[in-house]
Amino acid sequence: MTDRHRSGNPLWIAYETLAMVVGLGTLALICLGWLPFALIFKPLLPQAWGQPIGRGFISNGFRFYLRILEIFCACRFDLQELDKLRDAGPLIVAANHPSLLDAVMIVSRLPNAVCVMKASLMDNLLFGAAARLARYIRNDAPLEMILNSRQALQDGARLVIFPEGTRTGNFPLDPCSPSTGLVANRAKVPVQTVLIEFSTPYLGKAWPLLRRPTLPLRCRIRLGRRFDPPSNVQTFTAEIEAYFRSELGKTAASPASSVQVSA
Repeated sequence: MTDRHRSGNPLWIAYETLAMVVGLGTLALICLGWLPFALIFKPLLPQAWGQPIGRGFISNGFRFYLRILEIFCACRFDLQELDKLRDAGPLIVAANHPSLLDAVMIVSRLPNAVCVMKASLMDNLLFGAAARLARYIRNDAPLEMILNSRQALQDGARLVIFPEGTRTGNFPLDPCSPSTGLVANRAKVPVQTVLIEFSTPYLGKAWPLLRRPTLPLRCRIRLGRRFDPPSNVQTFTAEIEAYFRSELGKTAASPASSVQVSA
């Protein structure tokens, strides 16, 4: 059955609705299951122990979650290029941000990743305790964010940041903030661009959380250009934004749905 014929089939619509419930429910259960341990470990364990435990659980938990989506929810993820970054040393991983699944996909392949997160997510009941144990970084205090990011990079982490600051509202890209350039400038660490492509804008800014997905959902992540640490942050911000727009514009005519993908 083709995608076009599936779209109007009542049984397929019911399956898409069930897949949405399974997907959201599984993520909630994973977060709830880890919540008491994260709450206990954070005050009890020294950072040298708690941080790798926290990051390792998030990475493996997200990898397990994506596997559930593949098996039961007709999702296909091509994330293999991210494996090249596992042993790349300190690196800023800068990605476009079309969906709520973006960080999940990236972190699932990078065990020592640390994310720059919205303060609201850091304070969220489901996600906050795990993020704090893993020493993820809040984005609500710019100077503190830059200093904490520099420290994480000096410790050898892969810093995951979304230059747009939030999910894309106007595709292919919203304007980029200078935060990525500021961190790279202070830490003297290169910026590896990551390009995320979806067959549909599922869980994008304009996609309500409880709106059923259009299945099958195909997602691909590919590595883009690696930028040297900038000396001029303003010039760098304009350059990386132009690069993202150029690369994402090339794929607009050939969406991820046309690509054969595998886990």
